[in-house]
Amino acid sequence: MAIVVIGGHSRNVGKTSVVAGLIAKLPAYNWTAFKLTQFGHGRCSLNGKPCQCATADHAWAITEEKDRSGKSDSSRFLTAGAKHSFWVRTAQGQLAKAMPAIQRRLDQTENAILESNSILKFIKPDLYLSVLDPATEDFKSSAQQFLGRADAIILHRTGELTLPWPGVSLGSIPDRPVFTVDPPHYVSDEIIEFVAGRLKAAPSVVRLA
Repeated sequence: MAIVVIGGHSRNVGKTSVVAGLIAKLPAYNWTAFKLTQFGHGRCSLNGKPCQCATADHAWAITEEKDRSGKSDSSRFLTAGAKHSFWVRTAQGQLAKAMPAIQRRLDQTENAILESNSILKFIKPDLYLSVLDPATEDFKSSAQQFLGRADAIILHRTGELTLPWPGVSLGSIPDRPVFTVDPPHYVSDEIIEFVAGRLKAAPSVVRLA
């Protein structure tokens, strides 16, 4: 089994597009895809809507996507060719409670690709790619925490020579390849070649962090 994790520094920087692109370009891996979403206080993990029912029953939920319309992120994964697609929702900071259920599904997959940063607290993937968009000012703490573990960076092309985030520098990971992309094209031939090459050496078991 190979496990790939796609993270990014904020929302709407192309993480889902990278996942879908890899699924479409590497169909032989028969991917099972996971979209992980954490909701803040006052939002229910069952449906993401505001609620006042922050009980243990609502700490997390997992739904297998069946819709192939491509209207949601998890549906886009199926449209791209994923064998299965799951949407995982957890209350903020409660991902650990969902991990046994996630692990059971990982154990049943041929190969898995997950959109998340925080999952790196619990598993060691064969490959972790981080998507960065200098035009987006927000930088999640989870993305900054795990940036040093990225095997490669997918960077939106800009005219700027320096990154806009205080305390964030690619100089701290000088040996990692940086793939520049021009949205809406997020997955280049070079990225596919890099991912395919790394997956050839993937172990056959899920390794816990």
